Amino acid sequence: MAERDKQLPTMFCMQTGVIRLNRIVIKCRILRNVVVATCAMSGKSVVNVEVVSDTVCPWCYIGKRRLEKAMKQFVDRADFKVHWLPFQLNPDAPQEGVNKMESYRQKFGASRVAQMVPAMTQTFANEGMQYSMGGLTGNTRNSHRLLAWAAAKHGLDRQNALAEELFKGYFTQERYINDRDFLLEAVEAAGLPRDEAAAILNTDGIGEQLVKEEIHKYPQVTGVPFFVVNGRQVPSLNVVVPFYCQRGARGWFVETEQVT
Repeated sequence: MAERDKQLPTMFCMQTGVIRLNRIVIKCRILRNVVVATCAMSGKSVVNVEVVSDTVCPWCYIGKRRLEKAMKQFVDRADFKVHWLPFQLNPDAPQEGVNKMESYRQKFGASRVAQMVPAMTQTFANEGMQYSMGGLTGNTRNSHRLLAWAAAKHGLDRQNALAEELFKGYFTQERYINDRDFLLEAVEAAGLPRDEAAAILNTDGIGEQLVKEEIHKYPQVTGVPFFVVNGRQVPSLNVVVPFYCQRGARGWFVETEQVT
């Protein structure tokens, strides 16, 4: 099989249909609001997944968990490479941090927050995690600097480990996303060098340069998480549908919401 044929397409359908691409027949159907895709192809696949996200986006953490579950089903049949790209839901958020619950009330209104929090708590519980609205929220730029540096200098696996530590600390341990001590603790927990990370935070060097480049890679993104799989973008349908195929009719999807 030619190398280019190993790069499997990611497809999505707005309506029932059959798509032919690179000699692969892909049948798509919509079941409620979830797109299910199947195809037939032999050989192990390389699946490149880019995830545009913000470290204070709860659905980005949920999307990470569901993506991981999907990948585990096919770990022996595909090589997955996950790259986290930056997005700031509020680039003007204060550096010093503000009360998280109060910030939510100001943005969404008290009545809506009263509905959102129990729903999100249950969603996290369904994924085996404890959701907390305590603590501070604020500017996420430094967390993105570290994620960009981790990928560029230490590889995608280490970046993914750092993303996990940042999400976990913020959403389940009430750590402030722009607290220097927390950021450096997350770096160490992810197996990354603390001294290098401290230098990234101290200057507008490579971390900031990478964020400036990466944050404009997909300028059409207005809500996260936003997935790009093998170069194909998933539209803003509140459904993420990356998939790959392996002998017989197989597919996988990740269902999540988006935050704007």
